[in-house]
Amino acid sequence: MRLDKFLKVSRMIKRRSVANEAAGAGRIAINGKVAKPASDVKVGDELDILLGGKHMIVRVNATPEFTKKEDADSMYSILEAQ
Repeated sequence: MRLDKFLKVSRMIKRRSVANEAAGAGRIAINGKVAKPASDVKVGDELDILLGGKHMIVRVNATPEFTKKEDADSMYSILEAQ
């Protein structure tokens, strides 16, 4: 699944266009490498996200194409948040 779509479906970022801009600006890394919006996200990947002065490291648990709002938080686990 594309990075920008994963961020939107998991509801970490509300809009896909914002996720696209964040990844394009180099604020998101997958497994330690700076990621582009079209980068592939797989189960087990670690995302390093720096947005709005907040820094989070999350592990991807699932990559469904669609999900319900109440199930979105099960798509990832927060490893570290600052």
